[in-house]
Amino acid sequence: MSNLIATGFNAGSADGELADLEADLVRLEAMGVEAVELGLTSIDLITGGRIVTERLDRLAALTGRFAFRYTVHGLVSSNFMDPETLPYQLAAAKALVEVCDRIGARVLVQHGGALRADQIAERADADQRERDALADLANFARRHGVRIALENIFTTEPGQYRQTPAEVAETVRAVDNPNLVALIDFSHAYIESTFRGLDFFEQVRAMAPIAGHLHVHDSFGRPIGRYQPYHLQEATALGLGDLHMPLGWGDIDWDGLFTQLEFLPGTVLMMEVGSRYRSEQPASLARARELMRLNAERHAKARAVAG
Repeated sequence: MSNLIATGFNAGSADGELADLEADLVRLEAMGVEAVELGLTSIDLITGGRIVTERLDRLAALTGRFAFRYTVHGLVSSNFMDPETLPYQLAAAKALVEVCDRIGARVLVQHGGALRADQIAERADADQRERDALADLANFARRHGVRIALENIFTTEPGQYRQTPAEVAETVRAVDNPNLVALIDFSHAYIESTFRGLDFFEQVRAMAPIAGHLHVHDSFGRPIGRYQPYHLQEATALGLGDLHMPLGWGDIDWDGLFTQLEFLPGTVLMMEVGSRYRSEQPASLARARELMRLNAERHAKARAVAG
C-alpha cells in the first residue's frame, strides 16, 4: 500500500460561471479520473470573506453529481505574510474551509506567503505572522474536517522575500498542527532551487515527511526572469518558467523522486496540467498512476526493512 491514494487534475472556470466547470468535470469523469482539484476562486463564490449562499448551493449540486475525491485550491494570491491584507486573506480562507466541508473536499491549498522588495519593515515578523495565521486557520479547519496544505512557491519578482521549500517545511513543523501539512509543488521547487543555487532533491526531501498533498506538472526548472512571452506557448518553446506541462515534456526526474520519497498517509497526487493539454491528459494520468505504483513499491520495501 502506498500513502498516495488518488490522482487527477485541476479544474476551474474560464468565465466565472459554473457551466464551464461542469463541462470540465464531465470530461474528466469520462477519462476515469479519481480526484479533482477545484479552482474555486475562479468563480465568484465569496465576497468580502462571506459565502454567496445561492452560488454555493449551485456548486454543491454540481459537485454532488460526480464521485470524485475533491480538493480545493484557495486564493492563488493567498499571502499570510502581508499585514495589509492578512485579515481579509484569513476571512476568505475560512470561508473556503466552510465551502470545502459543504462539498466534501478534505484539502484546502494555501500558498506560502511573500513580501515585496519595498516591504522592508514587515520582514522581521513575516514568518511568525504567517505561522500565527496558519495556526488559526488550521484550528478552524479541524472543526470542519479539512486539512490545510501549505504550498511552496518560487520567487516572482526582484528583491522579494520568499521561503525556500525547506523553509516552508520548517513553518509546517513550527505550527505543529495535525490539520496543517506541506504541499510539494515539484516544479516550483525546481525553479526556486535553480534561482537560489540550491539542491532540488534536498529541498523536496525536506518537505516529503510532512507532505500531505502533491502538485505535479513538468518544467525545466528555469526561472523566467524578465522575459515576457507574446504567447504562452513561446515560454514553453524556450523552457522558461512555471509551465504546467504534461508529465514527460520537461526534465524532472519523476521516477527518481517517487522511488525515493515517502509522503504522509492519505496524500493525493494532483496534476496541475490543465485543459490546454486536454489531448495529453490521458497519457499524464497513466504516467501518474505508474508513479503511484513505484511509490507503493518503495513504501513496501521500506516497511519490510523496518520489520
